Amino acid sequence: MKVLICVTGMPGAGKTLVSRAIASALGTPLISMGDVVRDEAVARGYSLDLRSMMKFAKELRKELGKAAVAELVLRRLNTITNPVVVVDGVRSIYEVERFRRNAMVIVVAVHASPKERFRRLKSRGRRDDPKTWSEFARRDMEELELGLGNVIALADIMLVNEGMDLSSIKSEALRRVKEEVRNVLAKG
Repeated sequence: MKVLICVTGMPGAGKTLVSRAIASALGTPLISMGDVVRDEAVARGYSLDLRSMMKFAKELRKELGKAAVAELVLRRLNTITNPVVVVDGVRSIYEVERFRRNAMVIVVAVHASPKERFRRLKSRGRRDDPKTWSEFARRDMEELELGLGNVIALADIMLVNEGMDLSSIKSEALRRVKEEVRNVLAKG
C-alpha cells in the first residue's frame, strides 16, 4: 500500500516549497493538485485566471463529487510504482478521506499569516494569483468554503513557515515527515 504525504495550507503558505523539499529529500514522486486542476481546465478550454479557476474547481466538484481533484490525482497515482508519493495542495477533508481508501495518508499543514502570504503571492506572479487585498481575501474565503480549514485543523503535522529561513523550514519539514512515515509504516 502506498504512503501519501499530503501537503496542505492556504495559498502562499509555502506548500509547494515544502512539498518539493520532501519529495527531493526522500527521492519520491510529487503530484501537484493545482497542476492537475490546471491541466484539466486547459483540456476543457478554461482560462487560467483566478476567477475562471475558482469557477472550474467548483464545477469539477459538482461533476465528480467533493473529492473530484483526488479522483484526478488517483488516476495519475495508478501509473506510479514508488511506494511513497508527495501530493501538494490537498484542499478538502473529502479528498483526504478519498486518498485514505487507497493509501496510508500523512497530512502536513503549512501555515503563514495572511500578510505574509499576500506578499508572497504578489511576488510570485502566477496568472491565478490575486492582485489586490480584496481578491486575496475573497480567495481565502473561497478556499475555506471548500473545506481547507478542516484539513489544516486535522493535519498530522503543522509547520509554521514564517520567520524561518528556507533551509530551516525544509529541514524541520523533512525531520517531522520522516518520523511520521516511520510511525505509519510501523503501524502497517
